[in-house]
Amino acid sequence: MVRDTLAAASGLEQAILSTAPLTPKAIREDVGELALRLERGDRLGPALRGLAASLADPISDLVVAALVKAADQPARQLGDLLGALAHTAREQVSMTMRVEAGRARTRTSVRVVVGTTLAFAVAVVLLNRGYLAAYDSWEGQLVLLGIGSLFAAGFTWLTKISQAPAPARFLAAEQEA
Repeated sequence: MVRDTLAAASGLEQAILSTAPLTPKAIREDVGELALRLERGDRLGPALRGLAASLADPISDLVVAALVKAADQPARQLGDLLGALAHTAREQVSMTMRVEAGRARTRTSVRVVVGTTLAFAVAVVLLNRGYLAAYDSWEGQLVLLGIGSLFAAGFTWLTKISQAPAPARFLAAEQEA
């Protein structure tokens, strides 16, 4: 929306102010705060960096970085750049959604494996105490501890592989430096 408003010969600040009420609901509050800061007279660059910090998202960092660059130095093809970034952001979000769908299947599999294992262990304890008689001695308890440790390590590993690490944010690193 900012790109299209810029194409209508508005300045960058005016484009942000006029498109703020129309932003998607997920970021409307953060962009509204940006618009308020601009209306109060804050400089565009620091206000945009504040937006990046409040959004805390690597994809939004790309757009904010382009806008900060355009705020600090005149940008001739900002509209084209914003269009390309919008396309890239859509593709990245689409890919993230596909990856998350795959990870959801992995998380479901992990839950089934853990649930089945725990249900089997509870069933053995409740229904067949004689089967566990070998573990009554201290050697048996040591073996049981080893087996339990292996299961715990396996469950921890399964949980770890089902979670995605958050991508690094380059604007956050820039602000810390």
